[in-house]
Amino acid sequence: MTIEEALRKASAMLGETASRPRMEAETLLAHLLKCDRVLLHLNSSDELEADEPFFDLVKRRTSAEPVEYITGRVSFYDIELEVGPGVLIARPETELLVDKCAEVIEANGLSDIAEIGVGSGAVSIVLARKFPNLHITATDISADALYYAKRNIERYDLAERIDLVECSLLEGVDAHVEMIVSNPPYISEEYELPAPLHYEPENALVGGKRGDELLRKIIDAANERKVAHLLCEMGYDQREPISEYCRRLSLPIPQFYKDLAGYDRGFYLNSIGNERII
Repeated sequence: MTIEEALRKASAMLGETASRPRMEAETLLAHLLKCDRVLLHLNSSDELEADEPFFDLVKRRTSAEPVEYITGRVSFYDIELEVGPGVLIARPETELLVDKCAEVIEANGLSDIAEIGVGSGAVSIVLARKFPNLHITATDISADALYYAKRNIERYDLAERIDLVECSLLEGVDAHVEMIVSNPPYISEEYELPAPLHYEPENALVGGKRGDELLRKIIDAANERKVAHLLCEMGYDQREPISEYCRRLSLPIPQFYKDLAGYDRGFYLNSIGNERII
């Protein structure tokens, strides 16, 4: 069987599972052969010496296991991260959160921030690379997530600028914090998760019965610590509940931003009354 024949067969097998079956087939084969996808095209008529290991990977994907867990890698922003079971797979929409954070950091000259729920380290690593003078305290309750975050942080030589702490929210963290950023779990318990999400850690996805419980706790933490800037990703239907919660606390109404599909995807809360619009 040639490389091209194997890719066609794999694409057909993945047809009902993947939105882009050909690309996923190429990604899995390139991972197995430890080469770039371009080389598959350049050598498409070559014989695939052993196709069984390749189709074993394809079968894992047809069972809805995420490609990122199969390959152990995910691309995010301008970096590649190591991931595996126990850590949330960074999503493209979270790149918008990074962009909003970068705007606030640059506009306000921030140098000390905290990330709640660091996961694989995606947000903290990209921000640290963007701002060489930035120091980040990154927390998570998951030992698995912190394992991957540590490996990824070390890969980009950022261990001296990103401190990892195993804790809930910012409990026990004494560091000076000018801004909090978080992509917390915000899915409702009642929402039926798609099959691929069953492979990811539930505590990184489900935020409670309503879904916004942890978001409220993060707002509380920022308010209690008098942190001037807070940026969070959120669910598309949580704009009104978050606005109402801020009103109840006599906080400014957050500024919301949308994702590329036009849905509300996050908010910026500035407790010091600065009217700068992100």
